[in-house]
Order: sequence, then C-alpha cells, then structure tokens
Amino acid sequence: MGIFRHLTTGLIAATIAFSASAQDQWEEGKHYQRLPSEVSASSAEGIEVAEVFWYGCGYCLEFEPHVQAWKENMGEDINFVYLPAPMNRAAAEHAKAFYAVEALDAREKTHDAFYQALAAERQDLSSASDLADFVAEYGVDREAFLKAFNGFGVKAQTQRAMSVLRGAQVRGTPTVLVAGKYRTSPSMAGGYEEALAVVDYLVEKERGEGAQ
Repeated sequence: MGIFRHLTTGLIAATIAFSASAQDQWEEGKHYQRLPSEVSASSAEGIEVAEVFWYGCGYCLEFEPHVQAWKENMGEDINFVYLPAPMNRAAAEHAKAFYAVEALDAREKTHDAFYQALAAERQDLSSASDLADFVAEYGVDREAFLKAFNGFGVKAQTQRAMSVLRGAQVRGTPTVLVAGKYRTSPSMAGGYEEALAVVDYLVEKERGEGAQ
C-alpha cells in the first residue's frame, strides 16, 4: 500500500463534499484566476484537470491524499493530468523522472515513493544515475529508465510542461489548472479541500458552458 492509501472515510467525504452554498463563495480573482489564454497539458478528450506539482514540495505532499480521494469520485468526463513543474534544475530532473516512469507504465510503483524520498526525507536525488538507482528499488528497469530519461520524448514532454506553466502563469506548487482556462491553488482557495471544491465549481461551470 502507498503512503497515501490510508485515508479515512471522513477525509474522502470532506474532499468531495460540494453544495450550492459553497459554489456561491468562490470568486474569480480571489479563489481562482481566469488564464489570459487557454493552455492544454494533454491532447486527451474531456475536461482537463491538471495538478501542477513537484515531488520535493512539502505542500504537494500534503495535498496528494486529498487529490487521490477526489480522483476516486471524479466524473467520467474528467481528464486528470499530473503536470510536474520543472521550475528549477532539480525540479526539471524530477519532472524528467516522472515522464520516464510514465513512459515505462510504472508511475504507480514510484509516485508515492518519490514524494516520500524528496519531500518528506529530503533525499538528494539530483542526478540521472541517482534517480535510476532509486526507481530500480521499486521494480523499474534501471537501463530502460535511463534510456527514457535521456530520450527525446521525455525532453519534449518536460519542455511542454514548462510551456504550459508559463502560459498559465504558474508561480508555485501545488496549483490546479481546470479546462485550460482557470488556475487555482490551496493558497488561493484557503485550503486543500477548498481548492478541490473550487475545481468542482469550475468543472461544473465548464459543463454548463459546454451545454449551451
């Protein structure tokens, strides 16, 4: 079991709770921002909800169990995307590691472990070799990881992530982008659960606009 699996029923209920009265309190410019231009983190269909994160971010570590609970109950029309934030040299290497394990279909093996090592334990995993050794401990082939890590595909994905962050004017993590049109975060919304309530509000807003 991963480190984020031990969620109480109360946490799950609190994360997904969303009412009409709550919707009325979310204000554009305060709890969320409309982006100056639309951005997209993937080409998949559906209403895109992209979590901008860094494995070394303590706030992202705290946010993750809330996100996991929210994902369990998200609508079928939601396209959830993890968007690593290559905002400095170390974070760029960690973003490449994320995309490398994604390419190997091994994210579930390493996602929680990366958070534990980088955000909780502050391990120094700053080189390709160190990262390869680390993922190998979780059943990921070391050489396959290095090939993906240094490959064109991962480089292109990391560059695209940076482009999305610039377009969305993301300044920190965690941040959530909704439908390529809106940006919110726990700091803007007033908490982790509140941020996901804002996400729900914006998803419903997008659904309503799509039905017109």
